[in-house]
Amino acid sequence: MPETDRITTEPLAARVRVHWDDTLIADSTSAIRLAERGYPDRLYVPMDDVATDALCVSDTVTKCPYKGQATYYHVHVDGDRLDDAAWSYAKPIVDVESIAGHVAFDHEALTILCECD
Repeated sequence: MPETDRITTEPLAARVRVHWDDTLIADSTSAIRLAERGYPDRLYVPMDDVATDALCVSDTVTKCPYKGQATYYHVHVDGDRLDDAAWSYAKPIVDVESIAGHVAFDHEALTILCECD
């Protein structure tokens, strides 16, 4: 399990699903939990397990000294859109490289379900 002085990551042996109302956005049994001191845990889902037709790249880009540069996505379904509701790190720093190719979701309109231990 990679660990920095403030971040840990671990693969989940659980099913993670992300819904917007009745629309399934992501469904995975290969998610990664990222715990960062001072922030809520985040579940990173492999991009292969995401309905990528529901994602649209945003102009928003942020830089984290502990994870690297994040690209944000709008989630859109049936003409409605949630701005900057997801993000990913295409080339995260070495200590958290396990989240490469994964996307995290965070928006009050999304339901994130984890069948975690």
